[in-house]
Amino acid sequence: MLIALGVTGGIGAYKAVEVARGLQKRGHDVVAVMTHAATRFVGPVTFEAITRRKVIVDQFEAGMNADIEHIALASSIDLLLVAPATANILGKMANGIADDFLSTLYLATRAPVLVAPAMNTQMFAHEAVKRNLDALAARGVRFVEPGEGYLACGWIGKGRLAEPDEIVSAADAVLRPPSALRGLRMLISAGPTYEDFDPVRYIGNRSSGRMGYALAAEAAQRGADVTLVTGPTTIDLPEVREIVRVRSAAEMHDAVVSRAGDTDVVVMAAAVADYSPVQRAGQKVQKGGDEMTIVLRKTPDILGELGLRRLSSARGPLLVGFAAETENVVTRAIEKRAKKHADLIVANDVSRSDAGFDVETNAVTIVGAEGAETLPLQPKAKVAAEILDRVERLLVERGAAAARG
Repeated sequence: MLIALGVTGGIGAYKAVEVARGLQKRGHDVVAVMTHAATRFVGPVTFEAITRRKVIVDQFEAGMNADIEHIALASSIDLLLVAPATANILGKMANGIADDFLSTLYLATRAPVLVAPAMNTQMFAHEAVKRNLDALAARGVRFVEPGEGYLACGWIGKGRLAEPDEIVSAADAVLRPPSALRGLRMLISAGPTYEDFDPVRYIGNRSSGRMGYALAAEAAQRGADVTLVTGPTTIDLPEVREIVRVRSAAEMHDAVVSRAGDTDVVVMAAAVADYSPVQRAGQKVQKGGDEMTIVLRKTPDILGELGLRRLSSARGPLLVGFAAETENVVTRAIEKRAKKHADLIVANDVSRSDAGFDVETNAVTIVGAEGAETLPLQPKAKVAAEILDRVERLLVERGAAAARG
């Protein structure tokens, strides 16, 4: 989704930088539109560095068709978000005044509009501001209410710009249609497993957990009741209902299998070790000869076990697996889907430097009953949204089939 972030001249403009970053983390593209007063508080180069887009300030910038740029942007954005919104911009919007790029964009766009007011307490309570807010609300404009507390002017009261996370969540809610995942129970695994062979050393892999965490965050934003089973990672945890930390493949197996029966969707995004040491030394293994042999045994096949369970019962969770490959990626994903009895397999080539393990982007192929669909390289948050779009589609189809009897 493309969001035009309108930034006006108030001390809260510094928070708009975090709003832009938060929107990007949720997979949205952002173009900043600043009033001249806003540039007195934050420089346009700051937003350009974050959004990687030209910041629009001047309505009459020199260049061919520059004077109608607001029309082009108005027809392409999915949301106009104004944060902070001063009393001045609220008055312009409410009364149809278009004397800068932002106020003109508001009149020209038919995209949803979300406003986060920020101003002095007395100004926010003034009858003129109230009237303008009421007029905008009557036209369908949505609001993120300002917070209460110490203001930049030294007063204490209501008028402080809402926190960036609150604004980002409100913007996300405007853009997202009702989700088929809302109220459903989802179990998502993420990250690597570490298979210890002594108290110091282990066998592991390069998975960072970013893809699974992006899926968990996206599912929670769509209203799912998410349990995240995570191997060892160093990245920030998403906000979900339950976090279950594990270390080994055996612990991952127990955590997932014991909970899967009570879930509607299971997504196995974790990079679970295929083999684990037969014996774990009680003390650190000391350096000895030129060679050392470690005997490994196969670990439990979590996805395969869930698939077999579903075959033997009338119902079971929708199953999504991942296939991290370095060659014959799609062929092996197709074979894995059939062998594991999964609904979808998400395959990616982890030999690429720009996709797969321990990077912010991914390029995957989603294999389902109708064939394989390849997605381009993009942020993992966007990949997560694409995957869950297809999960929702399958849930709707399953519900329709059940209704038909």
